[in-house]
Amino acid sequence: MSFSIHGLAVSRGIAIGRAVLVASSRADVAHYFIDPAQAQQEVQRIRIARDAVAEEIARIQRDLPKDAPPELAALLDVHLMLLQDEQLSAGVKHWIMERHYNAEWAITTQYEVLARQFDEMEDPYLRERKADLEQVVERVLRYLKGAASPVQPSARPRAPQGELLGDSMDVPLVLIAHDLSPADMLQFKQSLFVGFVTDVGGRTSHTAIVARSMDIPAVVGARSASSLIAQDDWVIIDGDTGVLIVDPSPIILAEYGFKQRQGELERERLSRLRHTPAVTLDSQKVDLLANIELPEDAAAAVQAGAVGVGLFRSEFLFMGRSGRLPDEQEQYLAYVRAVEGMQGLPVTIRTVDIGADKPLDRAHRHDDHLNPALGLRAIRWSLADPPMFLTQLRAILRAAAHGQVNLLVPMLAHVREIRQTLSLIDHARAQLDNRGQAYGPVRLGAMIEVPAAALMLPTFLHYFDFLSIGTNDLIQYTLAIDRADEAVAHLYDPLHPAVLRLLADTIAQGAAVGKPVSVCGEMAGDVSLTRLLLGLGLRSFSMHPSQILAVKQQVLRADAGKLQAWAQEVIASDDPARLVQAP
Repeated sequence: MSFSIHGLAVSRGIAIGRAVLVASSRADVAHYFIDPAQAQQEVQRIRIARDAVAEEIARIQRDLPKDAPPELAALLDVHLMLLQDEQLSAGVKHWIMERHYNAEWAITTQYEVLARQFDEMEDPYLRERKADLEQVVERVLRYLKGAASPVQPSARPRAPQGELLGDSMDVPLVLIAHDLSPADMLQFKQSLFVGFVTDVGGRTSHTAIVARSMDIPAVVGARSASSLIAQDDWVIIDGDTGVLIVDPSPIILAEYGFKQRQGELERERLSRLRHTPAVTLDSQKVDLLANIELPEDAAAAVQAGAVGVGLFRSEFLFMGRSGRLPDEQEQYLAYVRAVEGMQGLPVTIRTVDIGADKPLDRAHRHDDHLNPALGLRAIRWSLADPPMFLTQLRAILRAAAHGQVNLLVPMLAHVREIRQTLSLIDHARAQLDNRGQAYGPVRLGAMIEVPAAALMLPTFLHYFDFLSIGTNDLIQYTLAIDRADEAVAHLYDPLHPAVLRLLADTIAQGAAVGKPVSVCGEMAGDVSLTRLLLGLGLRSFSMHPSQILAVKQQVLRADAGKLQAWAQEVIASDDPARLVQAP
């Protein structure tokens, strides 16, 4: 009997195939007490398993094919660092030596301890790093049990006579798992699967990031999918809507088969727009920029036709390092790789957006914050640690000698924060002058993501060369909801009248003084909102590279001048969604 499961759509497209299930290695872990005399032997078992997994990951890194997504190498680095994490190893040793747990029980217990810490983190990307820790633990458990990787290619089954694909065609396979590690994802690419589903994960989880880079239909956060779907079930993965259809009827199969072919044709048509300038029907030039997390993402941005990087999330360089933050030279080289990768196009680097609740194992970390979203994060965290901030500023300024670099500051809300930030930038330049090191000019920008900032725009426009609207946080703070809290997630509304009015006012005030304003949040890549943003006067959109061509198509079809009156009607409405969604 056919049924559907809902998750998060993270990578577009339709995949149809037989389900291949991957069980969690933690589901059947043996729990028993060891003799105290065996404790050292059990600790040694864990060490051997850890070292073997580290060697396995290092070998995969060495053997990465040239066309492997750059995200994979960085995510494998995260796994290697997690394997060596002191909290993990010390905790496991504690459970073995003090409680006399067996090795498997000890590592799963310590995982649960650390997982709770990740669950309390505010930042969605960092919270989802719990999945990386889980995958590291699973790989160690698989080694202890002598099991192979869950996605090793196997013999491809064939469809039964007359079923769906014909008499002799091979059956496509879709992978259903609790979660997938970066190493598994690489093997996934090299194997027979045409799409995948995971129980856990979010839009910023590594599985989502890699899926988008591979352009593989994928749904994550489908919760109980791996327990509801049976081995060899026919499954349709709708990566556009986040819906899974299990055991579909012939009529539904035919419908989605048609959608699949239409999607492939649409992607082919969109690819022809790669080199077409983004200009509206009334000759308004629009800049379509890319959001990137890693220097290697620059290649995908150029390939997608981006005219620059509107947001380089530098905090990705700081994550998963067991407290060892990147030094100036490491940051400088990373920024230079991004700048050079953009082949002369501008790169906007956002200063580190992390907070006291983040897993950096720093001495000034505070675990007693009741609401980290309102605590010491982003620029507040940077200003609280001037040596760290100056290190990053020097690295960015040095990278600016290699190309066009813009420096973007997140979460500013106070004039004193602005002045402190500008003072530290001047100080960083003076330090480089004293060293005799080369650096380049940078345009300075501020993120508008706190309502206070949106309500004091003249001040921001006085101090900064450009503004970038971070709609994800602006919506969260304006509506007083935690977008990661499932209980209130339905209240997260980009079309709320208050949000739209703040957005419209920011765009209008920037245009009035001739200073650029861009949107770098999820709204920029949402094709259902492109016409509205154009009507409000937005001429700079920054999004994931995979969304650029679809947004460009909307731009090419739009008459921005004719959209102005309609856009004003939308923001004046009590129910903007009704007007935006109307045919």
